[in-house]
Amino acid sequence: MNRNDHDEKTQTSAERFTIGTMPPTPIADLLGFSLVSMKYGEVVMEFEAGPQHANPMGTLHGGVLCDLADLSMGAVYATTLGEGESFTTLELKINFLKPFWTGKLKSVARLVKRGKTVGMTECEIFDTKESLVAKVSSTCMTLQGNKASGR
Repeated sequence: MNRNDHDEKTQTSAERFTIGTMPPTPIADLLGFSLVSMKYGEVVMEFEAGPQHANPMGTLHGGVLCDLADLSMGAVYATTLGEGESFTTLELKINFLKPFWTGKLKSVARLVKRGKTVGMTECEIFDTKESLVAKVSSTCMTLQGNKASGR
């Protein structure tokens, strides 16, 4: 069955998010992240960093970069979920490669490996000149049955 053959009531949360019928997450709204594209195994998001996102030194706070990457990688992992499945992040590692102040950033998250229980994603965050600002990886655990309930 094709993903689009389901009606909204029977779609998984990953399917609704993928085809754009699920509202943005609260953290995306709070920080201003927007979904550019989403398909199985790849998600692209954008973010306009402003002075309100700065750390005490005036550069973009690293936690905001972590949030952008975490949401992007979570969304890409969600594209792999089946009915009755959810997931949780076990580990996130980020390398900050250059300072960034204000302006547009693009995150590109990709699925590295999806196993039965554990999977891995990665994300690259670029500035408008396509210069790499941060490289991030995440390990996720797929939850099924009662463990997925309510998540």
